[in-house]
Amino acid sequence: MVSQILAVVIFVVMFFLIITEKFERHIVTLSCGLLTLTVVFGACMQSMTAVTKTLALHRIFALDFWYHAGETAESSSGINWATIIFIASMMIMVEGMARAGFFRWLCIQIANLVHYKTIPIFITFMVMSAILAMFIDSITVILFLAAVTVELAQVLKFDPVPMILAEIFCANLGGSATMCGDPPNIIIGTALGYSFGDFITNTGLIAGISLVVTVIYFYFCFRKELLDSSGKSIPVTNYPDPKEAVTDKKGFIISCIIFLCAVFLLITHAQTGLTVAFIGLVIALATLLTSAKYIPDLMKKVDYKTLLFFIGLFIVVGGLEETGILTATASFIENISGGNVKLMTAIIIWVSAIASAFVDNIPFAATMIPIIKSLSVSQNTSLSVLAWALSMGTDIGGSATPIGASANVVGTSVAAKHGHPIGWGEYCWKTAPAALLVLLISTICIFIRYF
Repeated sequence: MVSQILAVVIFVVMFFLIITEKFERHIVTLSCGLLTLTVVFGACMQSMTAVTKTLALHRIFALDFWYHAGETAESSSGINWATIIFIASMMIMVEGMARAGFFRWLCIQIANLVHYKTIPIFITFMVMSAILAMFIDSITVILFLAAVTVELAQVLKFDPVPMILAEIFCANLGGSATMCGDPPNIIIGTALGYSFGDFITNTGLIAGISLVVTVIYFYFCFRKELLDSSGKSIPVTNYPDPKEAVTDKKGFIISCIIFLCAVFLLITHAQTGLTVAFIGLVIALATLLTSAKYIPDLMKKVDYKTLLFFIGLFIVVGGLEETGILTATASFIENISGGNVKLMTAIIIWVSAIASAFVDNIPFAATMIPIIKSLSVSQNTSLSVLAWALSMGTDIGGSATPIGASANVVGTSVAAKHGHPIGWGEYCWKTAPAALLVLLISTICIFIRYF
């Protein structure tokens, strides 16, 4: 009982400190993780087994960590090293692409193809944001897309805020479509053993329908601002040249090949048996080997703080799991729903969405995974349906506020840095209705397809 109380207290304190942002996130989760290991597992439970299970270092040396041999219950508890390795590897690949100028070239090339017209840029950048976020972390997508949007706004004399808000939302929506798009999906996929194909045929279908509706919504939402700027005549000589964005032609070609290989391996990993950890490691090594003289620079740009944040987070959630708190939470949801699977699914979608709007969706997703596993077993219902509900809830709910997802924070920060601050009121007034619309579509699609 004491260990359960302490595990909950540590978890709540961690969430509070993350929300207040008084300390860096990785320091908060690592400190709380250390308390979980020493106080909860050590002093209270006196269980070395709990420590070993949560740290899960032994799994890295198992064959099925690198080559899929079937998911087990044990492999989804404690630190999810597959998630850590995959995200770190993608960071290296993305930095290699950025160094060669890939992202800036792509944005300016698309703007050039639509003849630098504001409304076509607005629509194509939304679609591009969603498509890129299917394969690359949404944080990276927004980081470069928002920066190029500001650059184009200065040249074409339009307000970049509407476009950045739409891009942020579409990045989160596109990230919900695949296993490697958003961190919550990476956690769900690696923990529950779902493949790229599983996501694209389930959440991907919902995201595709929602993207069409979202583009229409944001077009009419910002129609006045877009029309006000679309009639302005700008000298052609002021337009940025896509060729100037490429800083290293050889590196550009190599990074494109590596990216396409990554996409191919991810799409086929269910058939090949290669795990995302193995694919990520291969892609990272390929990037480093083909950029040998830039290795120190690439390694410096890896976001180690985010990786440490994940490690601490998984330990704290492991504390809740080992003390039985997550099982009790699953029983509570089961009691509220009265055993009604439809109601249970709706609760997961909407509670996940509401929670993710105000707290980072990454820790929420990590916390909910053991809960939906318990619900699936106790109710003898499909785990995958609950997983898709959790995925859409966390990914889309996180779009509703400036702090709900990491991409939101990055996008608004880039805008503010260039003299275009986006307040809570402006952000929520435009994106919250879109989030509600997509959540409604998600609920209807899940109900129609699976019940």
